[in-house]
Amino acid sequence: MPTYQAGGASSARRTRRRASTYQKSAWARFLRGFLAAVGVTIAGILLFALLMQWLRPSDAVIRVVNQIIKLGAILLGVWVFVGRGGEKSLLQGAGLGLVYMGLGVGLYALLSGQQLPFSAYLADLAMGVAGGGIAGMLFGNLKK
Repeated sequence: MPTYQAGGASSARRTRRRASTYQKSAWARFLRGFLAAVGVTIAGILLFALLMQWLRPSDAVIRVVNQIIKLGAILLGVWVFVGRGGEKSLLQGAGLGLVYMGLGVGLYALLSGQQLPFSAYLADLAMGVAGGGIAGMLFGNLKK
């Protein structure tokens, strides 16, 4: 009777296939998380724009609500990207926050025509990285 070794060549192929599938799915999960964050941002801004007609908030309130919308969007985006108990969740969350805020800051600078101080742009980027990293750390440590 022939003896068979555990694993073998087919096992190595399956492992390689799983690893490449995981990497592809990581990009797909990133895209889903990013699009979820964008969707939350659009919905939050539209809802807040409707409420502004009746509430007439001050400029300070508008700034705070905009920051809350951004953080909420990053939080949901990281949740979709990392999930519960995900690996490398701190880096993934920080990366998603950086990309989300980087594109948001860039679009704001292009579309608004306003020039904010460079420190304001850096503060927004730092908030995205910190918020995404903290959210990733929290979600990554939840049990599946």
